[in-house]
Amino acid sequence: MEKVRLTSLVRSSGCNAKLPPGDLHDVLSSLPPFHSDRLIGGYEAADDALVYDLGNGRVLIETVDFFPPMVDDPFLFGEIAAANALSDIYAMGAVPAVAMSIACFPSCLELSVLREIMMGARSRTDEAGCVIAGGHTIADREPKFGLAVTAVHDKDKVWTNSGAKVSDVLVLTKKLGVGILMTASKGGECPEASFNAAVSAMRTLNRTARDSAVDLSVHAATDVTGFSLLGHASEMSEASGCTIAIDGSAVPVHDGVHDLAMFGFLPEGRYTNEDYIAEKVAFSDSTGQTMKDILFSPETSGGLLLSMSSFDAEIYLERMKGSAWIIGKVLERDGKPVHVL
Repeated sequence: MEKVRLTSLVRSSGCNAKLPPGDLHDVLSSLPPFHSDRLIGGYEAADDALVYDLGNGRVLIETVDFFPPMVDDPFLFGEIAAANALSDIYAMGAVPAVAMSIACFPSCLELSVLREIMMGARSRTDEAGCVIAGGHTIADREPKFGLAVTAVHDKDKVWTNSGAKVSDVLVLTKKLGVGILMTASKGGECPEASFNAAVSAMRTLNRTARDSAVDLSVHAATDVTGFSLLGHASEMSEASGCTIAIDGSAVPVHDGVHDLAMFGFLPEGRYTNEDYIAEKVAFSDSTGQTMKDILFSPETSGGLLLSMSSFDAEIYLERMKGSAWIIGKVLERDGKPVHVL
């Protein structure tokens, strides 16, 4: 069987395929609100998953995420898609329990490709201790895959994006630049070492990032995906009623990303993200265009962004052993939701 290049079958890939955030906001804000005494958190708060009160001190946490491939290897694509979907549960401080798969698959491809995608997803859910118990598949011109994931968690231990406190520091657990690297890869211009590092990051679960923080005081949390670091930081800032200050020089970036951004290998989502959130961000004069490109670019299966005390952050960084970075701080609300220093 001839090896298929999955990325040649799609127009967009990964979390870059998300609907532009401005368009999504317009649709959601036009809908009548959904009322339920048991719905603690829904889409209105722009949190990573819904939270439904079971009435016994426990809550149901649910999320769904799927997208087109950003890599050609079907198994790797399944791993990345699953890790990305599971991340929303980890960002709520919970542990994924059960999932259902969502697959769109072209009839022109061998079914062995679909099997490899599903086996890749299975490898990630097995590591997470999560069971894939079913799903739904349709024929489509472009391949897409993801998961709907459910967790059950203690009501008083749920993380949200709305509790950031003044004097907290912000901690990020994966490097940025995946969207730029995958764009360059599709054009055949991504260095092999940089591509491999990005794939390794995307297929890595945020399980350790979550587990290393559960006994610390995490005041607010989210994960960094399609709406970019600035987009998700802005959501946290607005939900918490504070200003988030990001130190651009402290933000970790994959090797090769700066050069590729300078040469224009920028995902489309970089521009739709800026269109939506530019007015919410104040940049210092020292912030160069390349850094703006990186901060606005979508990530796929990105890291957790945590707001916690500086004391707890130091403990956390020690536990994470070089896989977490302090990138900013939380300030009193001051004009714009996000400042880049």
